[in-house]
Amino acid sequence: MGLKRFRSGRYIIRVFSFLLTLMFVLLIGSQSFGSPPKLTKTEILWDTYGVPHIYAKDNQSAFQSFGWAQMQSHGNLLLQLYGQARGRAAEYWGDEYLESDKWVQTVGVPERSHSWYLAQSREFRGYLDAFAAGINAYAQEHKDLIADEVEIVLPVKGEDVLAHQMRVLNFTFIVNPEQVADVSQKETQAGSNGWAIAPSHTENGHAMLLANPHLPWSDLFVWYEAQITAPGIDAYGATLVGIPVLAIAFNDNLGWTHTVNTLDGWDAYELKLANNGYRFDGQVRPFETKTLSLKVKQKNGALLSEKLLVRSSVHGPVISRKDGKTVALRVVGLDKPRVLEQWWDMARSQNLTQFQTVLKRLQLPMFTVMYADREGHIMHLFNGQVPIRQKGDFEYWQGLIPGDTSKTLWTKTHPYEDLPRVIDPKSGWLQNTNDPPWTTTFPQVLDPDNYPSYMAPRGPIYFRAQRSLRMLTEDDKISLAEMISNKQSTRMELADRLLDDLIPAIRNYKSELANRCADVLSAWDRQANADSRGAVLFASWADAIDLDSVFSKPWSENSPFTTPDGLANPQSAVTTLLTVAAKVEKAYGSLDVAWGDVFRLQSGDIDLPANGGDGYLGIFRVLNFAPLSDGRFKSVAGDSYVAAIEFSQPVKAMTLNSYGNATQPGSPYVGDQLKLLARKQLRQVWRSRQDILKHLAERKAF
Repeated sequence: MGLKRFRSGRYIIRVFSFLLTLMFVLLIGSQSFGSPPKLTKTEILWDTYGVPHIYAKDNQSAFQSFGWAQMQSHGNLLLQLYGQARGRAAEYWGDEYLESDKWVQTVGVPERSHSWYLAQSREFRGYLDAFAAGINAYAQEHKDLIADEVEIVLPVKGEDVLAHQMRVLNFTFIVNPEQVADVSQKETQAGSNGWAIAPSHTENGHAMLLANPHLPWSDLFVWYEAQITAPGIDAYGATLVGIPVLAIAFNDNLGWTHTVNTLDGWDAYELKLANNGYRFDGQVRPFETKTLSLKVKQKNGALLSEKLLVRSSVHGPVISRKDGKTVALRVVGLDKPRVLEQWWDMARSQNLTQFQTVLKRLQLPMFTVMYADREGHIMHLFNGQVPIRQKGDFEYWQGLIPGDTSKTLWTKTHPYEDLPRVIDPKSGWLQNTNDPPWTTTFPQVLDPDNYPSYMAPRGPIYFRAQRSLRMLTEDDKISLAEMISNKQSTRMELADRLLDDLIPAIRNYKSELANRCADVLSAWDRQANADSRGAVLFASWADAIDLDSVFSKPWSENSPFTTPDGLANPQSAVTTLLTVAAKVEKAYGSLDVAWGDVFRLQSGDIDLPANGGDGYLGIFRVLNFAPLSDGRFKSVAGDSYVAAIEFSQPVKAMTLNSYGNATQPGSPYVGDQLKLLARKQLRQVWRSRQDILKHLAERKAF
């Protein structure tokens, strides 16, 4: 009896000890898997790279703090963007913004932002108001740090946040005004790289994610890096200035990135005019019209009014074109007002099932979603609102569409289940570099024949995508360090495809200049590193030729990664090269001028040699340049926010925000990361409070 009692007692002790251990594990797990401990106060901890780490007692405080933080880092830019989203920028700052106002007002951004605001859930509407309150509070407390000319936008309201979001997503990314309207805004250089690598393809058996958007380095395309910790969320990532939630992010369990996908989310309908209306299904319909009054600030400060007549057909607003045709514009997503809430809930998700449940809302009108998680799952979703069309392939819908029949008028979009999607492929990896979804992995999993022909183009697969695919297939086991090294690759796939034909053709020309060109290109490492010699000559030649006709073997769907190839007309190619070579030598003093001597990273007093170049050259490390007055070039777009994430325990992450995490004059974080960019380096992400405090630059308590 005593022995039984002893054994029973020992058993109870073991069970009790096990339960205590289990409770401890669950407690620790809950804290590291997206449920941080409840906080009693709210504060922003700024690290030495100007990244705000927000610790909020509740979600409303998190949004308010994020508004405050964005104002401290980007106040002038944010208010200017909100003023433009209101369609009142010309009233605030003069006639140089009049075309922008006409575009924003014609497509209905200010008016629709009010209905979108009312369509939010009561809870999320409160979050938008809190974000606006944070903006206003900062401006009130720091009037001396905000430019006088942008203060007129204050106070900001929740509707302004939605108007800005709509202008960015629906009327810049989906359809740029330059594509359809007689305005001066240039078409955006929007692109991205994204990788998701499964444990089977990594060195240490943890899934990895590469986030690498390529956007212009100014205006509404500026990325802002941050960490947000509040009840139910502990996410790190980046968003575009003025957006109140993270758009690319990761937590302890999962992460995602976006690339600009080959989605056609807008159409231009050519209208046939008749009797002050337009023909539709055999009848003449009247336009819906309204007259708006736009105010324009004059140089003397006076305001003049200009009338704007807005006409709409059954398709959408009527846009004037340079060719004089009357065109109506139809854009997806205008009935999907809860994009921001979807992004917020994506960051709060803890596994693939939860994440997909959020994605199925399809509030986000476009962008590939590239996903990886701690459990080892990877996913590529061709995300977006794809119109259900009755006829035509992708190419057909790129042109003007007949607007006189309901047969071409789409009214619905495809559900989530219809969209191209790959989860956990046997290859162990997924990639997208703005190419169609069919080559997200290899061997191919997605068959374009299984989808409507208008869903996405079948090809071609351009050289940056081919470079991406090559790097992923050539290495069976990729480490985090190797993924980062590959991300920084400046090798020109175009050079690998053409130099084997071009160099012999140059040597056959038998001239002194031709011989020197051949010597330079033969010695060149085929990269665009700062010290690469020959890259300037080759890139200048590539700019001067017609890439659509230069190849002897065109791109083939049957050989997607080895075509196009070969020179169609070697003699013409050499003639063009010699003309270009003379210009290069005259401009820079030598044919083998170093890439970094010509292409620069500049911000304020910073002037550094660049590496990387345009994606059409087949460079994975994309930088786009604009000419300077001295014949050199300055980076203005391309690699911006970069994050390389390994879902180990704890998560390992490296990041960079190329141009720095601030634009506000006087901030020490303007351009401070260009030195890392020049050295091809990323920075360590500080996510734990302990690490953040070790690198603390400033603290703000609320």
